[in-house]
Amino acid sequence: MGNNCKETDLVRNDWESFIKNGELNTSHVRNDILKSWIRCKNASLNPYDDGRHPSLDKATFEESLSKKERLIRIAHPFMTNVYKFVKGTGFVVVLTNEEGYILEMFADDDVWSNPVTNNFFLGASWEETVAGTNAIGTALITKEAVQVSGSEHFCEKHHCLTCSAAPIFDVSGELIGIIDISGSVEASHLHTLGMVVSAAESIMAQLRIENKNVQLAMVNRKLVNFFNMVSDGVLIVDSFGAITEMNPAAETILTIRKRDGLGIQVQKLITPRYTTSETLALFQKPCAYKECVIHTDKGQLEVIISVEPFYDQPEHFAGSFVTIRPVKQVQKLINRFSGYMASLQFKDIIGSSYEIREAIRLANLTAINNSNVLLTGESGTGKEIFAQAIHNKSSQCNAPFVPLNCGAIPRELIGSELFGYEDGAFTGAKRGGRLGKFELASGGTLFLDEIGDMPLEHQTVLLRVIQEKKIVRIGGDKMIPVDVRLICATNKNLMEEVEKGTFRRDLFYRLNVMSIMIPPLKDRIEDIPLLFRHFLNKLCDDREQNIRVDRSVYDCLKLYEWPGNVRELQNIVERAVNLAEDGVIYKHHLPKHIRSFEKQPENPSIQFAENLAACRYVNKKEQQAQERENMLVLLNQYAGNVSRVAKEMGLSRKTVYNKMRDYAIYR
Repeated sequence: MGNNCKETDLVRNDWESFIKNGELNTSHVRNDILKSWIRCKNASLNPYDDGRHPSLDKATFEESLSKKERLIRIAHPFMTNVYKFVKGTGFVVVLTNEEGYILEMFADDDVWSNPVTNNFFLGASWEETVAGTNAIGTALITKEAVQVSGSEHFCEKHHCLTCSAAPIFDVSGELIGIIDISGSVEASHLHTLGMVVSAAESIMAQLRIENKNVQLAMVNRKLVNFFNMVSDGVLIVDSFGAITEMNPAAETILTIRKRDGLGIQVQKLITPRYTTSETLALFQKPCAYKECVIHTDKGQLEVIISVEPFYDQPEHFAGSFVTIRPVKQVQKLINRFSGYMASLQFKDIIGSSYEIREAIRLANLTAINNSNVLLTGESGTGKEIFAQAIHNKSSQCNAPFVPLNCGAIPRELIGSELFGYEDGAFTGAKRGGRLGKFELASGGTLFLDEIGDMPLEHQTVLLRVIQEKKIVRIGGDKMIPVDVRLICATNKNLMEEVEKGTFRRDLFYRLNVMSIMIPPLKDRIEDIPLLFRHFLNKLCDDREQNIRVDRSVYDCLKLYEWPGNVRELQNIVERAVNLAEDGVIYKHHLPKHIRSFEKQPENPSIQFAENLAACRYVNKKEQQAQERENMLVLLNQYAGNVSRVAKEMGLSRKTVYNKMRDYAIYR
């Protein structure tokens, strides 16, 4: 094939000198071509080989096509345009992969019979180590556009060719292919190199565009998925306030289907909480956590909205994103992160005595309904544990449990703590206002400890809230619905407080629906060892210690009267653990005021006296139990009329009240 080509250029002479003698003094050969010749010679390539180029087998070729499907698809129209300029001239336009194998080709019908181009066929290799110096193979190595003509080719069979090739890079800069134009050397022209470079740049530009489109499509899918799955309601409104898009959560909150909601003016569905007029301005300016009201088929719904305007060009308002979150959902989040959740259950109440088991039984029965509960008992008996346990067994167990100690808050602050306040309600009020405990507990339980210490003026407001199930924030005039179960606790006899005039009678009856007396520790002596070991084990686990208890400790503890109840016992355990240096708690580790209750050495007469006293104590308890039962029957018979009960029992009215207090009877 090379013998049929006309070789009149000076490069031919330099080529022959290099091939035959290895001479590098080639003044007419470009440096990049010479470097390629050297690579070919070092690879022991035969410059006179006139055989057919090796090619991929069918399976490997199909696999290569599959891998380069995107490149071929994008390059195809550009190759078509280039071929229009060389069609009928014997030139071929080819696309190779990064290994130099032809994957796509445009050529005249006689391409395979034409001795100039018969090595251009699908799957053919044009790598330098196979085809010698050529535009495709050399561009693969240099990664630059190159034109190789005539005797610049290392293999003589290609001296009749002129080839122009340009590399194609992906968006990350990796070489992924070569586009080439090849034909007869007699038609060699620099414009073919310009054409192929332009085509390569166009292909790479299209790759970048498609890659951006893929990225945009991915981002769009992520945004759509986020838009659809986010728990907050999201609206997109145009510059005129019309809803143009809404997510599924917004459909649920607004109780409206998307197809029915699009096009509606947003201010017809959502209005500021303290404004009755429809205002578009709210949705045209940025705002965060604005209290509003949604008007739905099921009534009004309190929500918090945030607005973020967007612009299609600087200073030109195009619309807004509006997020909607129901107030109850916000309250749940606040409760979750502020600790307004109950953690204790009935299993956490330690004791096996009849008294504590009876209190637990009543509390379990109370938990299954929504009635108000009054827990009575001395300080330290564990009233809040009972309150949490009741809440956790109720239908509101997943809702907030909000405690408030009425005796620990200054008189002037109880109102704001219970009912909250509006922005600017008083000097020192937090900007934006504040939710009160009733709103925070809505849907759950509000535990009012030391309810007997609540001032009378706040008792009046509390009674109204219980009756109407609505509150008004301090400084506000809007009635806010609240759905709260009340559990109250006190260490006082509220009936005596009613008689004194320090507690409202009507509020007492509202709170005293279900009354549970938490027994003091002195009435459940058999529970002391259980409680002691419970607190001890907890401390040992926390401190990774192993501490034993001498039996004499329990005997001593059972003689003490425990004015501080379970809370005092817990402190005693911690003190004893701190003092138990040898890993054993002895009697001398207990405080002196507890050890002073220890019995004196026994003698027969003293033992007899103690046994007699114990029998009298048992009989007395039985008599008290019977008297309590009789009193309950009479109170029910006479509808709580204490005067009639006193007359029937032959007692004074004051004595009946005292016995009701002792027997934990509240009417």
